[in-house]
Amino acid sequence: MPTIEELEHRTTDLELLMGQLILQTLKLEKEMKEFKDEMKEFKDEMKEFKDEMKEFKDEMKEFKDEMKEFKDEMKEFKDEMKEFKDEMKEFKDEMKEFKDGTLSWRQTIDEDRRRMARQWGDLANKMGTLVEDIVFPNIPRLAREYFGCEDIEDIMIRRKRINTKDRSKKREFDVIAVCNNKIILNETKATARTGYIDEFADFLGSGEFFEYFPEHEGKVIIPIFASLYIDDDIVRYLSQKKIYALGMKDDTMEILNPEL
Repeated sequence: MPTIEELEHRTTDLELLMGQLILQTLKLEKEMKEFKDEMKEFKDEMKEFKDEMKEFKDEMKEFKDEMKEFKDEMKEFKDEMKEFKDEMKEFKDEMKEFKDGTLSWRQTIDEDRRRMARQWGDLANKMGTLVEDIVFPNIPRLAREYFGCEDIEDIMIRRKRINTKDRSKKREFDVIAVCNNKIILNETKATARTGYIDEFADFLGSGEFFEYFPEHEGKVIIPIFASLYIDDDIVRYLSQKKIYALGMKDDTMEILNPEL
């Protein structure tokens, strides 16, 4: 039989083992509790993550729906733009056709007007009344509208004068209008030819006018070359010579190069 000392020794060992077991159990319980807490926290986080994922998926679905709606609207817009472009092209084609037709019509009208002006001029020239019937009646209006002559002091038609410095020279002036310090000097021809223009320009440049009208010495001469029909090239030629071009425009005579 074991002795009392042996039993006591064994009891002590058992108590030590039991103590260690209790410590181990407590430690294990603590670790288990920590693990459970961590698992609970993990589960909570997972739940939160799942909720966020669900919310994200819902937002993505909503975004996809909006994108689909946007794409549908863009397609509809593109279709409308294509239809609009087609309509604009059709409109431009119609406008071009209209402009071409209008241009052709205007060219016909202009040509008819030029022909009538030439015929009118030829007739007036044959009758010798171009200056009296057509040019002269327009001079006061043109003087007022283009050159600021409200009050014309004197106006002469087919005025014949002798050169005061050389009495062997005599000249007829178609129309002369006197206004303040200005002299409107008109030369009228049935046909606008460069030769006539050169002769008129040479006369203006010579200063010989004041030999016929010394009483107007020092006044500014406004030269006007008139003809019923004046071609654009002739208008430019007159502008180069610093001479105003007076021709038919619509149903009356007008200055054709007012910018001179």
